[in-house]
Amino acid sequence: MTTRDKILDEALTLFAENGYDGTSVEEIAEKVGIKAPSLYNHFKGKEDILNALIDMAEARYEEFFGSDKHIGKLPESKEKFIQTAIQKISFTMHDPMIRKMRKFLVREQFRNERFAEITTKHQLSGIQGMYTKIIEGMMRKGLFKKDDSELLATEVTAPVALWIAKADRQPECEQESMESIEKHVRHFCDVYMTE
Repeated sequence: MTTRDKILDEALTLFAENGYDGTSVEEIAEKVGIKAPSLYNHFKGKEDILNALIDMAEARYEEFFGSDKHIGKLPESKEKFIQTAIQKISFTMHDPMIRKMRKFLVREQFRNERFAEITTKHQLSGIQGMYTKIIEGMMRKGLFKKDDSELLATEVTAPVALWIAKADRQPECEQESMESIEKHVRHFCDVYMTE
């Protein structure tokens, strides 16, 4: 791991634990094992570190989860839809970087408009947009009943966000949350899919 990567990793951990304002460049440097002035060889300052973290998390999320611009291959069956949804949810819940970033953003969303927008994107509008497109595509293939795809996307994703938030707050409930999520996704498919 390069020094730059170590700076980013430690900064994200500190931001998630202490908040952005509660973390200093000196603390980040100390956790990395360097002097604060050495950190400036890699970043202009704390905001530059934050911007790099947001860019990395956005790229990682886009690659492994997707978005309304990158929905991937449409599932061809109910089981494939469920499997794909559970894989995406599992990534969201278990990826260390995404988990820390979510904890950080949830904490900071009320103090910073940019963080609020990113949080809304990943917990509501972005995921809803992606699933709207997936459901629309599957409706065209006759796999979903004709209905309001945006409303269905909200119906399938909103409870998932609540269970993820519960698992974040209470890690001992993670298994229970995953079981509830899978049960919910299966029920949603039983109700709205044609097969």
